[in-house]
Amino acid sequence: MKLVNQRIRETSILSLFSILTVGLLPLLFGACIPETSPQITMEVTSTATVTASPTPTVVWFPPTATPTRWPTPTHIPTPEHIQNQGEIIFTDDFSDSDLWTLGTSVSGNISLGVNELTIAIAEPGAYQYSIREDPKLGDFFVEITSYPTLCQAEDQYGLLLRMSSPGDFYRFALSCDGRVRLDRILGGTATSPQPWIQNNSVPPGALIPSRLGVWMRGKEMRFYINDQYQFTVTDPTLQIGNLGVFARSLGENAVTVNFSNLVVREISQ
Repeated sequence: MKLVNQRIRETSILSLFSILTVGLLPLLFGACIPETSPQITMEVTSTATVTASPTPTVVWFPPTATPTRWPTPTHIPTPEHIQNQGEIIFTDDFSDSDLWTLGTSVSGNISLGVNELTIAIAEPGAYQYSIREDPKLGDFFVEITSYPTLCQAEDQYGLLLRMSSPGDFYRFALSCDGRVRLDRILGGTATSPQPWIQNNSVPPGALIPSRLGVWMRGKEMRFYINDQYQFTVTDPTLQIGNLGVFARSLGENAVTVNFSNLVVREISQ
């Protein structure tokens, strides 16, 4: 009996020891385990995208300058007779070779014939002109007869006015297809105060003479063909210079134009 009781006590003690051991182990080991560090939350801020400054656009060719606007030509009523003709300043029958620039080149020749000056162009696309040495004119009325003997399509001929240098003058041009225009050449660059216009008073083709007339006072210029008014242009740029004549080939054919009977008058007030 004593032996049984002793076994019971030993079993109880072992059970109690097991219970205490199981309960105390977490406490004992928990004291040795370091506290868990608090979790650090990394807040990621998005980086702003850096935009590079735009590279300047390379302008390989500068913009073209705005063309100069010319005053709209004012058409005045066609007079029955050209007005304000004064005394004759001089006439020219083209008999004096010292008064005009003459010569021969690869593209053609300029020569005096019987009371006429002839511009003959043999090279396609060539341009020939002749200038009267003096006098220099400011305000005047000029008339000259032009007579194209070889001329067609867009070939041109006419008068040079107020030429102060080879690169500064007005050019009153007729085309062989019956048109008329005025160019201003300034510093070697041409502009057109009066672009091409078709006119029945301009005879197309060759073998038909035309009497060209130009009235110039200050900045006002009036243009006539066979006593018929064409147009008026106002431009103050060129005020004085020499007279001349020209011809130009724009096709594959030769061009020949004769000029005669030059008369320059004063303009009466």
